[in-house]
Amino acid sequence: MKKDKLKNAIHLGINKLQSALKSFFGQEYFRSHIIIWLLILSFIINTANWLSLNIWVKPVDFSIILHYNVYFGVDSIGDYREVYILPIIGLILFFINFVLSLYFYQQKERIASYILLIATLMIQLSLAVASTSIILINY
Repeated sequence: MKKDKLKNAIHLGINKLQSALKSFFGQEYFRSHIIIWLLILSFIINTANWLSLNIWVKPVDFSIILHYNVYFGVDSIGDYREVYILPIIGLILFFINFVLSLYFYQQKERIASYILLIATLMIQLSLAVASTSIILINY
């Protein structure tokens, strides 16, 4: 008897979750091709950033170069795990700009929404360049 109640409760919860997701992704925001492409490109670049750092940066006992400046040379050295701060920052900014973009789109401020997502794409590209330079400097 308890198994049936538990099964029904799980089934009901799954149905509620499915309807909530349908309602969320059924908004006009997600029907805009510009929005979809900007979100997809930003997410792909952030994922590529994570993967490239995971592939190239190996655990080491010594410090690695985290930042190099043309004028001053090496100005930041640290543990290998600190390179993952870049994609974490990118992910945080992605979600903040996504939420703000969704809000502005719902308020009929579409240009502001597009600008936020273009800024997100530029941030992801900049962080990917920074990650690539860390990889090239160290390895």
